[in-house]
Amino acid sequence: MLNSGLISLDKVKLSARDEKNPLSQTMPDKPTELRHFGKLCEQRRKFPILYKLEFQTAVKVETNTCRHASRKANAHKNQNPKCIPYDYNRVVLDKYENIPDTDYVNASYVDVMCVQYWPPNREKEEIYGDIHITVQSEEELANFHIRTFRLFKVNKDTKAVTEERLLLQFHYTEWHSHTCPFSNAILEFRRRVRSVVGTIIKANSQVGPMLVHCNDGGGRSGVYLAIDANMELAEEEDSFHVFGYLKKLRQSRKGLIENVDQYKFVYDTLEEFVISGNSWFPVKELSQRLKEKSVKDNVTKMNAYQREYAQICKQTPRFTIGDCAGGHRGDNRDKNRDVLCVPPDNFRPYLTSFQGNSFTDYINAVFVDGYTKPREYIVTEWPLQKTCGEFWSLVYDHECSAIVVLCQPPQLSQQYPSCWPEGRHSKKYGPVFTIDHISHNHYANIKSWIFRINKKVISLTELMAGVKAPPRTVQLFQLICWPMGHKVPTSTNSLVELMNMVERWRQKTDYGPVCVVSPDGRSRAGVYCAANACIEQVIQHGEVDVFQAVKTVRRHRPQLVDNMVSGGFIQVFFDNF
Repeated sequence: MLNSGLISLDKVKLSARDEKNPLSQTMPDKPTELRHFGKLCEQRRKFPILYKLEFQTAVKVETNTCRHASRKANAHKNQNPKCIPYDYNRVVLDKYENIPDTDYVNASYVDVMCVQYWPPNREKEEIYGDIHITVQSEEELANFHIRTFRLFKVNKDTKAVTEERLLLQFHYTEWHSHTCPFSNAILEFRRRVRSVVGTIIKANSQVGPMLVHCNDGGGRSGVYLAIDANMELAEEEDSFHVFGYLKKLRQSRKGLIENVDQYKFVYDTLEEFVISGNSWFPVKELSQRLKEKSVKDNVTKMNAYQREYAQICKQTPRFTIGDCAGGHRGDNRDKNRDVLCVPPDNFRPYLTSFQGNSFTDYINAVFVDGYTKPREYIVTEWPLQKTCGEFWSLVYDHECSAIVVLCQPPQLSQQYPSCWPEGRHSKKYGPVFTIDHISHNHYANIKSWIFRINKKVISLTELMAGVKAPPRTVQLFQLICWPMGHKVPTSTNSLVELMNMVERWRQKTDYGPVCVVSPDGRSRAGVYCAANACIEQVIQHGEVDVFQAVKTVRRHRPQLVDNMVSGGFIQVFFDNF
C-alpha cells in the first residue's frame, strides 16, 4: 500500500511541473489562488491519499504541553481526553480562594475565532452561579437557530441588577457526531454569522472575543474555524491555504479537525464556495436579476438559468443501490412506480403502524428540508393500488398536518387509484386505517377536504400493553391547474394561493410536516418545496436564493426539479409573487 501511494504521488508531481503553479507542490505550503483551487480539489479526488498525507503531516505540530489539562483533579472536566487545551493558550478562570485547579476549563484561545456561542437554555430564567440568563429572542432556520441571551448579575441584598449584557448564540443543529453536514448549509450558516456579528462590531467597538464550541471543542469546531479562516483569506488575498490553517489550528489546540473525512469536508466546502459563489440577492433586485439571467452568453450560448441548472446537476449527490437498500428489497420493489427513483434509507420516513405481517416499514417517500424547519416536507408519489394503506400510515405515523396533491389524473384508474374519500362517506384503506370525511371547500383551481384518520390497533403486543391510537385530523389540498404531462402549472397565482392556504391551516394546528404528492414523486413536488422555501426566505429576510433552494430539495432525491424549465419557473414565479 505504501508503494502504491508513492506511485500515485509521483503521478501528481509529473502532471504539474510548472514551478510557478502551486499545483506543482504535493504539500501546499503556500496559499493556493482561488483560480487554481478547483484543480487542487480535483487532484485530491483522483488521489485521496493526499488528504491523508496532508492531515497526518499537519497534526504533527501538536507538541505543546498540556500539564493543567492532564492533572487528575481536572480529568472530569474533559469530555474527550484527546481534545484538551495547551498550557500556553488555555482560558484561565478566576480561581476560587484556597481551592486548587478551579482556574481550569477545557477551552483554548485560537487566533481565528468566528462564532459567539453559548449552551442551550430554556426560555425561563436560569441561574448559573451568580449569573442569571434569559432568552430575549430566537430565530429558527432549518439548519441553525440564532438566539439572543440576556446575562445579568443581581445584588443579593438589594436584588438590583448590578451587571448586564446581551449575548448572541448561533446554534448549528444539523451536524451530528461522526458525520459531515451539507456544504451549502454550512456556508449559509457562516454567512449569517458574519452578517450579524459584522453589524454588531460596526455599532460597538467594545466587543469581546467570540467563543466556538461543539460537544468536545474538537473536530467540528476546527472544521468551522478552518472554513471561516480560509474564506477570510480569500476575501483579503484571493487564495486558500487549507493545509497551512490546519497546522495553525493544531498548534492552538489538540483535536481541532479530528480526522481525514472532516479535513476533506473543508476542501469540499471551500470548493463549493468557489463554484457557487453568492447566489442570493435582495428581493427588491428580483426583476432586474431575472432580466439579466435570461440573457445568453455569446460564447457558451447559455443563459444564467441554464448555467445554474447545469451546475446544480453536477453537484447533486449520487446514491447507490446500497444507499437505497430498503426500496430494492424483494418485498418492496413492487411498491415503487419507478425502481430508478427510490429513496435513500438515511432520508426516508419509516412506517411504524403495524398493519399485518405482509406489510413492511417502507413507502417510496423522502424527507425534504424547508427554509425554517428541517424535514418540513415529505415527498411521495401517488399511491399504487396496493400502497394506499401505506400512504395513510405515512400521514398518521409522521403526524403530517397537511397533504398537498399537485395533480389531477384524467380519471381514477388502476394506475392512479382513489386514495381518499371523494364523497361524504368514510372509506377504509388497508387493514387498519379508516378515513372519515369532515368537510370540504372547492375553489376554481383548488379543492380541499378535512379528514379524520382513524387507526385500529391489531398488534397483539400493543393490545396487551393497552396502546391507544387516537384519531388525527389532516387537511388535503389538491391543485387542479397542473395538467398531467405539463412541467409547470397553468396558474402561478393559484400555486401561491395554495401555499397560503396550507400555511393558514398549519397556523391553526401543530406544525407537522407537509406531505407533498405528485404523480411520480418527482419534479413538480420539488418545485413546490423549493418555491415555498424561497417565499419563507423573502418573508423572513427579504432576499431570494433560488439556486440554493433547488440544491437543498435535491439533496435527498436528485429527481426533484428534474428539468431546466421547472427551475426557471421558480425564478419567474417570484416576479408574480
